[in-house]
Amino acid sequence: MTARRILSYIEEDSPIHKLCGASKLLVFLFWSIIVMVSFETRILILLVFLGLFLFRLSKLRFADVSFIIKMMAFFLVLNLAAIYLFAPEQGVTIYQTRHLILEGSGRWTLTWEQLFYEANVLLKYLTIIPPAILLMVTTHPSEFAASLNRIGVPYTVAYAVSLTLRYIPDVERDYEAISQAQQARGLELSRKASWIKRLKGTVPLLLPLIFFSLDRIEVISRAMELRGFGKHKQRTWYSSRPFGRADMVLLAVSALLFAAGIWFTFRNGNRFYNPFLE
Repeated sequence: MTARRILSYIEEDSPIHKLCGASKLLVFLFWSIIVMVSFETRILILLVFLGLFLFRLSKLRFADVSFIIKMMAFFLVLNLAAIYLFAPEQGVTIYQTRHLILEGSGRWTLTWEQLFYEANVLLKYLTIIPPAILLMVTTHPSEFAASLNRIGVPYTVAYAVSLTLRYIPDVERDYEAISQAQQARGLELSRKASWIKRLKGTVPLLLPLIFFSLDRIEVISRAMELRGFGKHKQRTWYSSRPFGRADMVLLAVSALLFAAGIWFTFRNGNRFYNPFLE
C-alpha cells in the first residue's frame, strides 16, 4: 500500500518547480495579504481562476493532493455552518441592507446578504488553498527553510519548519506500517468496515505512532546538539537557490498586481464589495 501524501514535496518538471523558493514564498505572502484584507468579490474570483491556472501549470495531479483538499473541504463546510449558526445576520451587519429570503424562528432567518457574505468566505478559501498547496509541494523542504531564512526568519526556526515538512512523510510511513501490522492481527480497518469502526480502530494505532515519533525526535535533537546546531548566528544553505530572471519577473508582476488589488479594494473607502447598493 502506498502511503498517502500530505503536503510532502512532489518532484515534477514544471515552471513552478523551477522557481526559487524565496520568490514563491514572497508571492504567497502578497497573495495572502490580498485575500485576508479584501472582500472585493471580483478580485477573489479572479484569484480563484489564477490559482487554478497555476495549479495546472505545476503539472500536479488532483490525486497527489486529494486527501488534503478533502480535509480542507470538510473544515470549510464546518466553518460556513458555524458562521450561520453563531451569526445568521452577519451579512446584514456588514452590508447595512436586508433582503429577506426566508423568515425563520427568532434570529434564524435567511437573507441574501448572509448568503453573499458566506459566498465570499468560500471564495477566500478557494483562493488561498491552491497557492498554499503549490508552495508546500513544489518547494523542497531544505530550499523552503533557506527561503524563510532569506526573508529574515531566524535559521533555527526555518530549520525547524524544514524538519517538520520532512517528518510528515515519515509519520505517514509509520502509520501505514502500524496499520498493516494491526490488520494482520485481525483489526479491520479497510473500507469493508463502517466508518465508526474504522475510527475506533485508529485509536490503538496512535500510541505506537507517538512513541515512534518521540524516539525519532530524540535521535534528531541529539544529532543536532552534537553538531553544535544554533551556536552561530548565521549559517549557509546547501539548497539555497539564487533569484533568476523568471523569479524577478514573477516578483515584479506580483507586486504590481498586489498594488492594483489593494487600490481596487479600498478605492471607495470600504473593503466590502456591496452589490445590494448598486
